[in-house]
Amino acid sequence: MLLHEMLDIDDDEEVFIAEESLADLISLPVTMEILGSGLDLRGYIEIREDRGRDDFGIGGDGPLLGVAIKLAEPADIWLLVTDRFGGSHPLEDLPKGSASKVVTAGERRFFEGLVEGLSHALKEELFCESCPIQSPPLFVPEREESLIEFLRPLLPVGGEVLEVCSGSGMATQALKKLGFRPWTADLDSCEICMGLKEGYIDPDRAMVLDARLLDRFFYQREFDAVVGFMVGLIDEVNWPLWKEVLIKSSKLANDMVIYTTYTEREARRVAEALRSEGWACEVAANPDDLGIYDQWACTGRRRR
Repeated sequence: MLLHEMLDIDDDEEVFIAEESLADLISLPVTMEILGSGLDLRGYIEIREDRGRDDFGIGGDGPLLGVAIKLAEPADIWLLVTDRFGGSHPLEDLPKGSASKVVTAGERRFFEGLVEGLSHALKEELFCESCPIQSPPLFVPEREESLIEFLRPLLPVGGEVLEVCSGSGMATQALKKLGFRPWTADLDSCEICMGLKEGYIDPDRAMVLDARLLDRFFYQREFDAVVGFMVGLIDEVNWPLWKEVLIKSSKLANDMVIYTTYTEREARRVAEALRSEGWACEVAANPDDLGIYDQWACTGRRRR
């Protein structure tokens, strides 16, 4: 796993992230409890941002990304804590010079390691008493084929893509067939878990997260494209929520956004909201023989 590589420890050593979710990496409930417990923190591993060095040897280790604490009780494990994404920074109070080892990692690689670790815990049902869903996630080959045909001329070849509201990853397969390795996000942990178990989504890029919190982990315009398939169903009651989700997600796109819906009304409502944020939008019908998925699409391009 990526965390083992970053920490330079053996693969058979167990590493767990202190928090249970990405959202908890913002509020840090477990981290604050651990650091306030009087735990002996001597001999931990520091992970610092690798900023590289130029030809003159200038640069090198950057800010602290996180620390891995070796525990003996209740089990012999490494526990990773980070305050990189929180509003407070309790790791700044750690005693200086107490780390037994300092390792470096790129900021994005570090985040991928966190996401992979959380995905592993989710897939192994470490935080679940029992799995409520025993059947595999729905997969419709005809939908994949239709999306491939629709997306091929639109998405930038080799670009970085974020898919919001991804569910278990049915539509993600179209992106993969087109050569992308997308980041995927959905608030439903069971959907993400099913996608991980079936191999539909990549563990180092599969996030259980409210899309409105994505900007806590990614920079504006970090992705070439942000997409969402079958967003909705959108109605008068839930439209304010969907509007916030789509507008905040779109801020992470540098070039374009693509959102598919079931109805024309939904697509036009999405387009109107994006235009108010400065996007040039088109709404188009995308019918297929099934008549169920992705029947309409809103495509937006950022105005330069």
